[in-house]
Amino acid sequence: MTVEYLLFLAAGAATGGFVNGLAGFGTALLALSFWLHIMSPVAAVSIVVVMAVVSGFQGAWIVRKAIFDQPKRLARFLIPGLIGVPLGVSALAVLDPQTLKITIGALMVLYGGFFSLRKNLPKIQHPTPVVDCVVGFLGGILGGAASLSGALPTMWCATRQWTKAETRAVLQPYNITILALALAAFFFNGNYTWDVVKQILLALPVTLVFAQIGIAVYKRLSDDQFRQLLISTMFLAGSILLIKELV
Repeated sequence: MTVEYLLFLAAGAATGGFVNGLAGFGTALLALSFWLHIMSPVAAVSIVVVMAVVSGFQGAWIVRKAIFDQPKRLARFLIPGLIGVPLGVSALAVLDPQTLKITIGALMVLYGGFFSLRKNLPKIQHPTPVVDCVVGFLGGILGGAASLSGALPTMWCATRQWTKAETRAVLQPYNITILALALAAFFFNGNYTWDVVKQILLALPVTLVFAQIGIAVYKRLSDDQFRQLLISTMFLAGSILLIKELV
């Protein structure tokens, strides 16, 4: 590996880890913007899934109390999401992944841009179990079809009048579980060659350190600041996705 290669590998690991620690999602979109320049898409996605799952456990640990306080709320997202993953994988046979990613990226940009410009974020206070299930299910489908499991749940959770810990207690374990399924599928497909494993061993420490930095920043945010952060990160992630797919 050249010095340039190692720098790109470290940059992707650092940015992906930081945003995971800070917001609980977005590892793939930021890391892949670096890694796709130096390695094949299969290798890049296989590595980023490991980074997202392992660093995600750090973020889930800090909100473990909120997770156990509201297990039914998480289940409303997670169980339909698990059902949606194999449907999303099957949908790859009939859907164009690039078109799907462009559509979702445009939606993320419009959503993030609109609510970034609004003075007040929407605040839905009443229980919405049916919508929660639908959002979780659609997120699972997007996770299986395009590795974008976190997009719709993040949009929806940002509108809820939950504390930052309650929001993260849904997003973090949801994404960890969905991406762990993808990791298992990649493993059985033989994606984790020795070359890929070596790059994981190099990138993982960087990811874990920068995830801790992101978590430290997260702890300083108020609930409203965290909701605004999710909106802004959605706009940034959507922009990166569109640029990556269109350019």
